[in-house]
Amino acid sequence: MAKKTVHVVGTGTIGEPLIGMIADMKDSLGIDEVTYHKNTSRITDRPKLNALIKRGAKLAVDKESFQDFKDIGMTPDLETVDAINNADVVIDCTPSGVGHENKQRYYENFTHNTLGFIAQGSEFGFGKMYARGINDEALTEDDQFIQVVSCNTHNLSVLLNTLAFYDDDESNLEEGRFVCIRRANDISQAGSFIPAPMVGKHGNSTYGSHHARDAAELYKTLGYDLNLFSSALKLNTQYMHTIWFDIKLRESTTLNTVFEQLEANDLVSITNKNMSNLVFSFGRDHGHYGRILNQTVVVRETLAVRNGNEIVGFCFTPQDGNAILSSIAATVRFLYPDNYYDRIQTLAPFFFDEV
Repeated sequence: MAKKTVHVVGTGTIGEPLIGMIADMKDSLGIDEVTYHKNTSRITDRPKLNALIKRGAKLAVDKESFQDFKDIGMTPDLETVDAINNADVVIDCTPSGVGHENKQRYYENFTHNTLGFIAQGSEFGFGKMYARGINDEALTEDDQFIQVVSCNTHNLSVLLNTLAFYDDDESNLEEGRFVCIRRANDISQAGSFIPAPMVGKHGNSTYGSHHARDAAELYKTLGYDLNLFSSALKLNTQYMHTIWFDIKLRESTTLNTVFEQLEANDLVSITNKNMSNLVFSFGRDHGHYGRILNQTVVVRETLAVRNGNEIVGFCFTPQDGNAILSSIAATVRFLYPDNYYDRIQTLAPFFFDEV
C-alpha cells in the first residue's frame, strides 16, 4: 500500500495544533507521514518547530530559506515544492488571502499526485464549503478543493442543523439572527489586542457579517436557501468567542424539546458555566492540548423559547477546535472515502457532552 502523507501549510493558531493532532493520531487515522511548511525563520518559533518535530512531523521550507533556518539551528527535511508533490492531502492554514495565492502558485499550476487541498475560513471561494456533520453528503469525488468554514460559522451552522431541521432533513427555519461576540486575539498572538469593545460593519446587505453569509453558502451546498443575518463585535478578551442566537421556527417547539435536540447531537456540548474563561479552562485541562472539538458549547441557563417558536440563547465557540475537526475529517475522507467516518472516531475522547 502506498504511503499516505499529509502536508500542513502554516503553524499559526490552527496550523500548529492541527499538525500536532495529526502527528499524535496518525496511526489510527491511517496516515504514515506528516510534513509542515514554515515560511519565515524566527528564533522565537524554534521551540514550537522542534516540539512538532519531536512529535513526528517533518519541516519543509522554501529552497531559498534553507540557510535562514540553519542559522537558527534548524535543519529542514525537505523543500516546499517537494512536500506538496509528495502529499496526498495539503491543508493550508495560512493567513487571509495567502491560501488563494498558494492555490494559484502551487496547487493548480504544476503536476502533482495530491488528492485534495483544504483551506480555512478566511479563504472564501477556495473550494466547496465544508463543516463536519453539516454537509458531508454534499462532498463528491470531484471536489478536490475544500474550504473549511470559520469557527463561528461552524457554531451558527450546528445550531441551525440541531434546532431548525426535522429528522427528514426538511427545514423548519423562518429566520436566524446572530450576534458574534468575538475575542480580540488568540492567547498565542502578541498583536491585534484592542483596548475596548469594537463593533463590526455589516459588509453584506443580505447577511450582515460574513458569518451568516458563510453559513448560508454552506447550506446552499445541500440545496437550502436560509434566511440568516449576523452582526459581529470584538471584546478585549483573549478567551473565547461568544454567540447570541435568535432562531425563529415555522412551527412551535418547547424548551424541553430544545434541550433534547441539543443533548442528542454529539457535536454540541452543554454547560452550566456562564463565563468563557471557565469553559476555556476546561478545554485547557481536558481537551487535546487545550482544544475542545465540539462545534459549540451552549449555556444551559440562557436558553429560552419565546412566543412558542423562537429559540434564544448564548453559546461559546471552541475556536480552532471545530475547524481542526473538519480539517481532519476532510483529510481522512480524501484518503479513505469509504470508511473515513470510522477512522475519525479516534477523535471521540475530545468531544464532551457537558463542559
